[in-house]
Amino acid sequence: MQVANRVILNTGALYGRMLITIFISLFATRLVLNILGAADYGLFNLISGVIAMLSFLNIAMTISTQRYMSFHLGTKDGHKLKLVFNASVLLHFILGLAMVLLFEVAGGYLFDHVLNYPADRTMAAKLIFQFMVVSAFFTIISVPYDATLIAQENMVTVAILGVVESLGKLLIALVLQYTGYDKLIVYGGLMTLLTVLLLLFKQVYCAMKYKESRIAIRRYADRQLLKEMFAYAGWNMFGAGSVVARNQGLALLLNVFFGTVVNAAYGIANQVNAQLSYFSVTMLRALNPQIIKSEGSGDRPRMLRLAMIASKFSFFLLSFLAIPMMIEMPFVLQCWLKQVPEYTVIMCRLIVIATLINQLSAGIQVAVQSVGKIRKYQVVVSTMVLLNLPVAWLLLKAGWPAASVLVSAIVIEVLSGAYRIMAAERIAGLSPLLYVKQVVVRSVAPVLLAATLAYIPQWCMSEGFIRLGGTTLVSILAMTASAWLIGLTQEEVTKIEQLFSRVFSKLQARMPVLKQN
Repeated sequence: MQVANRVILNTGALYGRMLITIFISLFATRLVLNILGAADYGLFNLISGVIAMLSFLNIAMTISTQRYMSFHLGTKDGHKLKLVFNASVLLHFILGLAMVLLFEVAGGYLFDHVLNYPADRTMAAKLIFQFMVVSAFFTIISVPYDATLIAQENMVTVAILGVVESLGKLLIALVLQYTGYDKLIVYGGLMTLLTVLLLLFKQVYCAMKYKESRIAIRRYADRQLLKEMFAYAGWNMFGAGSVVARNQGLALLLNVFFGTVVNAAYGIANQVNAQLSYFSVTMLRALNPQIIKSEGSGDRPRMLRLAMIASKFSFFLLSFLAIPMMIEMPFVLQCWLKQVPEYTVIMCRLIVIATLINQLSAGIQVAVQSVGKIRKYQVVVSTMVLLNLPVAWLLLKAGWPAASVLVSAIVIEVLSGAYRIMAAERIAGLSPLLYVKQVVVRSVAPVLLAATLAYIPQWCMSEGFIRLGGTTLVSILAMTASAWLIGLTQEEVTKIEQLFSRVFSKLQARMPVLKQN
């Protein structure tokens, strides 16, 4: 009961954050795009994207640190938690310095030989580059604190910080309208300042609330653990780095072949995908610590069961928003943006499809991380992901349109998902046949049915808010019914009914008006 209540509370807090931040972020992005223009907005996304090519350090180390902390929370070893945290602090400081040195050395070459940008924006581009380097450094050294909040399942604080960050970005967008300086430079500087302030708050908060989050590197130094975590993180870096390299490599290829306007379309598509993905990622963030803690406590069957639930429900949750959005994408983008760059609609749709496919194996990825045997898994999956770049280059060189690179990404994502299922059998004892039957088939069938029904308003209504509302309503009703009747097993239906029964009982106890006479 305590675990279930915690997961429900955390999920509710994160969904509350999601609803607020999506609205604020979409509005702020529209303001920034209108103020900067497509060219400058595309330039900012290009420069920040280059820095993001090494943001996999942050992603990989967060996964690694959270895995070790959640695992040892499962074993209830407080001393080990302190060792893990202090080893993580040292690792991240070293990696942060290495990242700064690497970018400062490589920056000149990037600007002279790689990046394609207007000559009159050279100074602005180089300043944005420096701002992003500073922001990336502070992001890396704060990873131990992010991992602590997630491992401790303190999603309420995570949610509050997310809302504050979104409000900060909106404030920055409003300030841009009134500044007399170069708006692109001001935007980059203020975004970096916001990042630094938020990360400093996380450090102070965690140090005050959690004993294991107090720095004492000399006292809790453990070379063997440091070596183990570094090796584990190294393979995660390879895996996360391949995803970032694919995404930003595609951005660079699009820039070389088409220029910054197509970069703007690609950047907007990634933002739309990120906002939609919050709906499923939120549930995963609340459930992932329980998956890893189950493995830490030696309960492998529960870990695998939770991993399958995570894959199915993350796919369903993303589909609830993805179906109406993909159908009504032209109208939604036209309402959101005054200027819709070419290729934006098709890129949005294709990226969302690729993400949906990835969600079908989301739980498997966490399960493999929790077991810890990730070397061969990361090598194979990462190699498949990196194949996107040579394939995309060949397509563009042959004269194919910009959107073709995302079609190839979808095909490779299907192959990667198939391998993840097979690898989970070897690493964790997962039954591929059971997974395909209980997760893949039961997830895809309801979504295809719901998408077909949701397309009906397109045939009998003209474009507008009424049709958007009708499409959304039909999609939600069809998705709910098909997921309940086709997607869920009888055991899952029973557990959900029991969950709602407990929630309603608590509401009755607190609100007498709900009690039956």
